[in-house]
Amino acid sequence: MTDLVTFGETMLRLSPPDSERLEAADRLELRAAGAESNVAVAAARLGADAAWTSKLPESPLGRRVVSGLARHGVETDVAWSDEGRQGTYYLEDGGEPRGTNVVYDRRDAAVTTAEPEELAVGRVREAEAFHTSGITPALSATLEATTADLLEAASAAGTTTSLDVNYRSKLWSPEEARETLTDLFPAVDRLVVAERDAREVLARNGDAAGIAGGLADEFDFETVLLTRGEDGALARHAGETYEQPAVETETLDPIGTGDAFVGAFLARRLAGADVPTALAYGAATAALKRTIPGDVAVVTREEVERVLAEDDREISR
Repeated sequence: MTDLVTFGETMLRLSPPDSERLEAADRLELRAAGAESNVAVAAARLGADAAWTSKLPESPLGRRVVSGLARHGVETDVAWSDEGRQGTYYLEDGGEPRGTNVVYDRRDAAVTTAEPEELAVGRVREAEAFHTSGITPALSATLEATTADLLEAASAAGTTTSLDVNYRSKLWSPEEARETLTDLFPAVDRLVVAERDAREVLARNGDAAGIAGGLADEFDFETVLLTRGEDGALARHAGETYEQPAVETETLDPIGTGDAFVGAFLARRLAGADVPTALAYGAATAALKRTIPGDVAVVTREEVERVLAEDDREISR
């Protein structure tokens, strides 16, 4: 039985080295990158049996996505297509005041036509946990329906489900996201949401603990994870609130930090750890990710535990 199955689009990320401008670059670094597959990588590297399911073009670029995930121990269950293309995005990294710029090139990607009968639904039903994000239903009407079907299939089979709101303003408006995602909430056991998205997308007010508690009570979530950037994270679980400070880190590449947090949290919960322990692993893994180029957390459990031992702060409940 697979511990964790994730579903969503994985793109190829192309980045100029050394903070070069895209328009001036003469070479690009190539990496696999996608919210749900990033979660699967972090979970796999912390010991979970993790798989990713999706749809890809039968092409060298599609196969590059699979090889990019397999090297980290993630099993891939892919529907191969003769139609549609491989989505990509370009990341131009710059310091202040220039900032980081992301340019998406994902229109007509093969994944946008993915339907449940093409995907590993049986594996989802048999898994301990299933995870997806709010990015996926934003990509097409077909994926909106497929995401709902997979969450419902998992929930009906007793698989623990999780959804990361993961709002992207380049894909849809806060109002569109709120309407679609709240329709999915009845089939979700664990909700992950950045505090800014809880306020702007889910229209929540109040302090962090009140937001997490209100969401848990209204939608009957087993767990609500509220990520708060440099302020750490907060979880509401079984009527209790747990706070986790951020772990101090230098930042080389922040992309994928939230996915690393979620993957580590899920891996430790699947291994039987309590919520405070899983939060601590999530924070340490997220801190390590910020020191690693690319979207995925190329870490080991030993590294994460070393960070935890060095940080060694009492958990606030």
